[in-house]
Amino acid sequence: MDGAELPAQAFEPIHVGNLVARLANTTEEIEAAQSLRYRVFYEEMSAIPSAEVKSTRRDFDRFDEICDHLLVIDTKRSDLPGGVVGTYRVLRSTVAEQNGGFYTSDEYEIGRLITGQGDTLELGRSCVEEEYRNRPTMQLLWQSIAAYISHYDIAIMFGCASMPGIDPEALALPLSYLYHYHLAPPALRPVALKERYVDMRLLPEDRIDQRQALAELPPLIKGYLRLGGFVGDGAVVDHQFNTTDVSIIVKTDLVTEKYMKHYDRKSRRDGEDEGL
Repeated sequence: MDGAELPAQAFEPIHVGNLVARLANTTEEIEAAQSLRYRVFYEEMSAIPSAEVKSTRRDFDRFDEICDHLLVIDTKRSDLPGGVVGTYRVLRSTVAEQNGGFYTSDEYEIGRLITGQGDTLELGRSCVEEEYRNRPTMQLLWQSIAAYISHYDIAIMFGCASMPGIDPEALALPLSYLYHYHLAPPALRPVALKERYVDMRLLPEDRIDQRQALAELPPLIKGYLRLGGFVGDGAVVDHQFNTTDVSIIVKTDLVTEKYMKHYDRKSRRDGEDEGL
């Protein structure tokens, strides 16, 4: 990586205090996002790094070169690489089709999502520095996603969302709740690959405590559900990342309705809009 300038920005930077959300401009900034991902996924969540990932202390794969990288930067944090405290990796279907497909395809059959749906967007590698896991940071990430999908006229977002641990039985309540109450309609429903498929129907519907199930879901998945998100059929155990994954699908109309109405000078100045 030589630090060459990346393609033009899809939206103007969004400022709230000393935080700024924007797309990565240089390969150095992508590497800063990869450093954050390493700290969260490998040091905090005990993912298993390859020798190369461990030696560089950056989480990376082949998709990083074709994706856009949304960043939240704390301009006062000179102790962190690039000041990056939050990131999302995004991949448009028009780009994926020319570069070997989507990351999600390693876990799910997604043909229904990417055929006849217009331009779609894969979300992945979402993480936030621990002390920044709060409303202002998530607000900025979602405002930037809303601006991005508005710029590219994205109709559907999808990706894999993770729950900690590799024992589906220990996650029986949240997995069963997601299947029974938030399963995507057939026309939009990804299905876990046969060799990786884990049945999410571990509990019958009449045994599900919905309040408790919601309490056990990670905040990111609950955020997707608040935006009308669905899940695909089947969970996937990811032994490298020490997680159990579900497929998430979100129609973008609710995202733009909720966040783009706040995308003005007032929200950038004082951050008064509602967080996810």
